Amino acid sequence: MAIKLTRKVFVNPCFLSCNSSRFLVRLSSDHDTRFFLSKFFCGNQESGVICRHLSFSPATSLERLSWEGSSHTVLLTKLENALKDLKLDEAWETFNDFIRLYGFPNHLLVSRFITQLSYSSSPCSLQKAYDLVMLVLKEKSYHLRPDILVKLALSLSRAQMPIPSSTILRLMLEKGMLPPMNVLQLSFLHMVKTEVGACIASNLLIQICDNYVRFCSGKSPCANLLKPDTVIFNLVLDACVRFGSSLKGQQIIELMSQTGVVADAHSIIIIAQIHEINGQRDELKKFKDHVAPLPVAFVSHYRQFYECLLSLHFKFDDIDAAAELLLDMNRSRGSHPVDDPGRDFQKPHFVPIGSQNLRNGLKIQIMPELIHKDSALKEEGKSDLVLFRDKKLLPSNRALSKLINGYKRHGKMDELSKFLLGLKKELYSSGESSVICDVIDACISLGWVEIAHDILDDMEFSGDSLDSSAYMALLSAYYKRNMSREANVLLKQVRKAGLVINLANNIVLSKNVPSNVGRSSLSIKEASSIYQPSLSKCLVEEVSDAEKAVSHIIYELNSSIYFFSKAKMMGDALNIYRRMQEMKIQPTEHTFMYLVCGYSSLEMYRDVTILWGDMKRIMETGSLTLSSDLYEFLLLNFLRGGYFERVMEVIDYMNKCNMYVDKWMHKSEYLKIHKNLYRSLKASKARTEAQGKRFEYVKAFKKWAGIN
Repeated sequence: MAIKLTRKVFVNPCFLSCNSSRFLVRLSSDHDTRFFLSKFFCGNQESGVICRHLSFSPATSLERLSWEGSSHTVLLTKLENALKDLKLDEAWETFNDFIRLYGFPNHLLVSRFITQLSYSSSPCSLQKAYDLVMLVLKEKSYHLRPDILVKLALSLSRAQMPIPSSTILRLMLEKGMLPPMNVLQLSFLHMVKTEVGACIASNLLIQICDNYVRFCSGKSPCANLLKPDTVIFNLVLDACVRFGSSLKGQQIIELMSQTGVVADAHSIIIIAQIHEINGQRDELKKFKDHVAPLPVAFVSHYRQFYECLLSLHFKFDDIDAAAELLLDMNRSRGSHPVDDPGRDFQKPHFVPIGSQNLRNGLKIQIMPELIHKDSALKEEGKSDLVLFRDKKLLPSNRALSKLINGYKRHGKMDELSKFLLGLKKELYSSGESSVICDVIDACISLGWVEIAHDILDDMEFSGDSLDSSAYMALLSAYYKRNMSREANVLLKQVRKAGLVINLANNIVLSKNVPSNVGRSSLSIKEASSIYQPSLSKCLVEEVSDAEKAVSHIIYELNSSIYFFSKAKMMGDALNIYRRMQEMKIQPTEHTFMYLVCGYSSLEMYRDVTILWGDMKRIMETGSLTLSSDLYEFLLLNFLRGGYFERVMEVIDYMNKCNMYVDKWMHKSEYLKIHKNLYRSLKASKARTEAQGKRFEYVKAFKKWAGIN
């Protein structure tokens, strides 16, 4: 067999000591090589010595000879046949053998191999495709076509492998390119299905937006190719809600404004949920003027919006605003038909973020009438406070219970009566008064008989008489409590109203049956297809829960801190924070997030370290728990400020809490700001002890992030 050998030969020293002029050939495997040597030396005593010295480790200076004429062709043919027959495992082994001998084959074969691995549903094959891409990019052997990277990124996303998928997309982003928007949407759709994937997707979206803004400022013609669309924003925002990343969600909302992406009807609902979680009532109220005039066709979609706004009114203990919203939910609908020619449905509206008086404040574009029917998002959400029935939005029994208890705490029962009259007028027929009777029953069940009687009096004074069942329920309660004086007064009212009550039966009923039995069909329950507990049960639960609820003062103070932080008036924000401490009010995670955001916008990183000290002290008492959103934001700020001891401290906290840390993002941030930091310095050459310690923390971070 003719063998053509390469001329470049590095002779092993063992051959010289044996006075051998023969040479060593490196074959595709250790077994093949030893077999060749045994045949080549055919009985020579030196062959045993050579074989004993034979080693295939990188440390041994063995020469490298190749089978250019035979093994090169054989391996290529074997690889091509394996790919043709879709034998990926065999192809992988052959490919590795070829690389060890000859390096990478031609780029068409490599691209074909990556593509076939990408089409596999096996996570193992997809990981091999990713490893191969990373190896090609590291060796810089040749340029991989974008479509190959796009296929692989999408396949990795589908297989719920968000880390390698995002790495491929980030590598493409570094080169100023992204997949087509429909493919990018699918990648994000699959990534946000898991908590880790949602975290990576949100960080990737932030990086895409940063690159887009940078390209726009440089007036690059490629900028529009990097601009994400509304669907991608909605997918990420929805994931922020599902996985409790409301602080990250707030950052994404601001990016919509900075990139000029228009928020559609789905966006507005998700934004409302994020504002509710963050306690930002003033921000959500800005959307109401754009949502309220929408036609009846949009009522069902925006139920969740009113749910969130009503919830915030209750959190702020603003009972009057809550009552007004419940009455206002169905007004002005008929005056704006869907096909109104005088309304421009394609014209976006602008909603300010933060104070409306800020000169350089952000404004988000919204189109409340725009609903994508093919959206992947499902219209889900809690229905605790607002229900939809017969093209109307109705208060649930839980909402009514919060209102009743709120008015009672504030001593404004006359306002409750006005609300009930307004509710009856707005939502129910003129002859229907069961909602008012239900409220009276609920008050009686909690022993609030005086309040129930006051409501009866207010209804009589307004000329809106109730049926005899309300009087019978209250009369039964009076007899049951031996309140004969009050019962006699009520009997006079019954006779004056011209109502007929069987007094004997009523007294027997009061002695044997609770006063609210016989009224199991509540008006709001009848108006809703969704089962909900009775108003009496809801009121009992609300009275109990109200004692444990977070004080409305915290929401008000946090809102003020948010306002001043967005306006970069950190002195005023810090004063409110100190006032909270003086009032012995426990700061929340949102308190610290707003302060950190304000300091970060002014690049006051030293002040962030001071806040971090406060957070650690409170966490040690068990009174504060931080989310991964705030940890991540602290980590970025400490990186930007060069506080590497704090960086490693935050990483340690996140590891203890089993939180995912996006190494790629922090590695990129380091290389962007501190690429040449301590590049030539050694620990022994540090001038001060502080510099030596900082050097060690920088070294620890680089090791953690994988920076060589």
